[in-house]
Amino acid sequence: METQPGPDAVVDIAALEREGDIAADYIEGLLDIADFDGDIDMDVEGDRAVVSVVGGTLDELVGPRGEVLEALQELTRLAVHRKTGERSRLMLDVGGYRERRRAALTALGKEAATKAQETGDAVALEPMTPFERKVVHDAVAAMGLVSESEGEEPHRYVVVRVAD
Repeated sequence: METQPGPDAVVDIAALEREGDIAADYIEGLLDIADFDGDIDMDVEGDRAVVSVVGGTLDELVGPRGEVLEALQELTRLAVHRKTGERSRLMLDVGGYRERRRAALTALGKEAATKAQETGDAVALEPMTPFERKVVHDAVAAMGLVSESEGEEPHRYVVVRVAD
């Protein structure tokens, strides 16, 4: 489970930018080896570096249900860790996949919350990645309901309930 820094945590922007630079170099090398075209954008969002690969036909780098993207993100985090000695929470996006997925998952979380409110019953969703579960948890919390992750990886899923 990924832990989030507390509200009083100081974000080291320079360190996050360094993570982004290391990650961008790593991804650029992979793109060259695989002969993929794409431009790399770097940003810092909140308390994590975000590296995006844009342009070209990049569907192969996303894979079914984002599985290749998840693997690339983990490899990139390992490359950053190897250079910095620090654990990275870097987020990698390819072709805008995560942003599109975030919108769909937010809608799914709201639908599940509405169903839980209407029926009073818990609503269990399909298994999801940690990124996907976090998006759903955020959407549910914004509607004033509670959600929990249950099960074991890779079959962890979100259960939405009306707050007690």
